[in-house]
Amino acid sequence: MVRITLRESGSRTPRPLGVNTIATGLPEQASASAFVLGPTGVGLGPGDILYVADTATSTITAIRDAEFRHGGSGPGSLVTSGGALSQPLGLAVAPGGDILTVNGGNGKIVETTPGGRQAATEYLDQSGSPAGAGALFGLSIAPSGLVYYVDDAANTLRLLH
Repeated sequence: MVRITLRESGSRTPRPLGVNTIATGLPEQASASAFVLGPTGVGLGPGDILYVADTATSTITAIRDAEFRHGGSGPGSLVTSGGALSQPLGLAVAPGGDILTVNGGNGKIVETTPGGRQAATEYLDQSGSPAGAGALFGLSIAPSGLVYYVDDAANTLRLLH
């Protein structure tokens, strides 16, 4: 996992100032259907913690001091694994600090506390395909708190109600 520091200058294209490794050893595996399975969704939470969803292992890990870390110190610490997580592809951190992930394996969104408790799940996949089928992968929370997600099976950006 790397952090790229950019310099912005008006309307010009941002220029990279530096690249720092902030985590190493995150698992990955080759996949005929997805090319590579591994870390996919990331979100920066309170306390400078970068949360990472890993599709290959159905886990969420935390990388502390993500903004200022210089040099990787392993893959981070495990937040949660298994349970309702099934190939998480997208991740966002809610305003209250909980971690939201959308799953490619079962079509659900999962809310996880920073302490690792999977607090809530909801089935979102509306494709009619076999459960999940990789339909959910993008996730974003607007400043207003509205949650948007990508349903790739329907090629649609959806609003979570």
